[in-house]
Amino acid sequence: MMVGFIAVFAAIVYKVNDSSRRAAVGLSTASPVEARIALPPGYRVTATALDGDRALLTLAAPDGSASLLLVDLASGAALGRYTLEPGQ
Repeated sequence: MMVGFIAVFAAIVYKVNDSSRRAAVGLSTASPVEARIALPPGYRVTATALDGDRALLTLAAPDGSASLLLVDLASGAALGRYTLEPGQ
């Protein structure tokens, strides 16, 4: 019975600490973020990389060229666009 009590107490402490940690880093437990990311017509996403609240999308153009799109995940706003060109 004592082990069960300790397990319940540990679960409560874990939940309280997890909630306060999420609030400290700005994560909301209420609802997920919904945002639209506008891609140029004909482009498709071939790879992604996450860094905190940003995502780097690798895009393939209809002509076969590639570009990078840096996006703010909270708003869906483009922070930067980078065209990849062959080296000389």
